[in-house]
Parts: sequence; structure tokens; C-alpha cells
Amino acid sequence: MRTSRTLPVLVTAVVALPLLAACGGNDSSGSAGDKVAITATDTTCKVAKTELKAGKIAFAVANKGDKATEVYVYGEHEGAYDRVVSEVENIGPGTSRDMKVELGGGTYEIACKPGQSGDGIHQKITVVGAKSNAEAEEEAYDREVEAEAKEHRFEGLDKFTAKAGEKIEFKLENRGAMEHELKIFGPDGKEVGEVSPVEPGATGEAVITLTEPGTYTYKCGIGDHADSGMKGSFTVS
Repeated sequence: MRTSRTLPVLVTAVVALPLLAACGGNDSSGSAGDKVAITATDTTCKVAKTELKAGKIAFAVANKGDKATEVYVYGEHEGAYDRVVSEVENIGPGTSRDMKVELGGGTYEIACKPGQSGDGIHQKITVVGAKSNAEAEEEAYDREVEAEAKEHRFEGLDKFTAKAGEKIEFKLENRGAMEHELKIFGPDGKEVGEVSPVEPGATGEAVITLTEPGTYTYKCGIGDHADSGMKGSFTVS
């Protein structure tokens, strides 16, 4: 599972779609209803169309490798393609999954990650058109940090730091078997924001401005989860 340094946006869900359309080569089509085939193997990541129209796009991912894989759509952020826009995980060998996402104009990278680890195999795509509403909103904050919740610990925040004044989107993926949340407290001990309770298997997010420098703390405020280990701290310089 990847720990993102930056933002996401509007990830979208995995949805069941009809048949997979596998058109080869560059193509300007890609509106809602079209399906763009992504064929993943243990060594390749082939995207059937590398030029698409802005809007809702459905990707149909087929895993033809021997390892379980996951596929990401990354947006550009400060020269690097590390902004998670959408993702679909746990695609077993010989199986297919669908992923819908709304993409505005710009360049993106599709990454297939055989074995569900590492940076993966990247393929750049170009989307022609205006920015999406979600992307416009995304620009309202500086970057994203991804965290995972399990019983009873958080992962992904141990090396997180920030600068005073940064507006951070905290994204919490619940990989546990019970509900979890993420509360953030400023240097004065007062709560500055939270990712509301997230059901098992779901993801929640919240944009929080880290106004003051100092040591911030975080915890899961549900039951005795914090006392069981779901807590920690990070520094804002």
C-alpha cells in the first residue's frame, strides 16, 4: 500500500460496468460510458487509449499476470506524478475490476503495481479539456497525506511533517475490522480537525489547516482505541 506525499482528490469508486472496450492506439474519445482498457501483467501496464477527453472516464482493468495487482491514476504535483486521483486494489490474477474517475484537462500517469508494492509500472496519458470541479477544489489545499487504520494502530503518519500554514488533506483508509477516526490536536491541545468515523473498508478525508508551529498529536477517539495504540504526534515547523 502506498503512502502518498500529496493530494488526491476525488477519488472515485469502483463500479461494475458492462463489457470492456479495447480500442488500441491514441484516441480522443473517453467520455462517460466509454471504457478504457488497462491490461496489467507482472511486467507491463498497457493503457488502450493515451489521449482522452476530460470528464467521467471508466477504466476496465484486466490482470493477466500471476500476481495480485493494483492500479492508480496519478496527477501531477510540483513536477512529480504522485497525487493519487483514483485507485483500485486487490485485482487477482485472471480477474478484472472497473474504476471510474473524473479527470480534468492535463497529463496523468497510470501505474500498475504487480504484487501491490513498489512504484509500479507507469504509463502517461493526456486528458484534453477543462479542469474538473473536484480538481479546482483540490487546488484549494496544499497536499495530501494518506494514513491507514488497523486494530490498533495508524500507519503512514510516522514520518509526516508540515510547515506552519499548510492546508493538508488527511485521507484515512480503514483497513481494520471496526470503525476508526482520526482526530488532530494543535500544540495547545485543542482539536483542529478530524476525519470523521470511517467504516471498515471505506476511506474518509478532511482538509485541515496546520496554522501554528509545534508538536501536534493525533488519535482515534473511538472507545479505548487511543489507549490501545492508535495515537501519535508530528511536527509542524
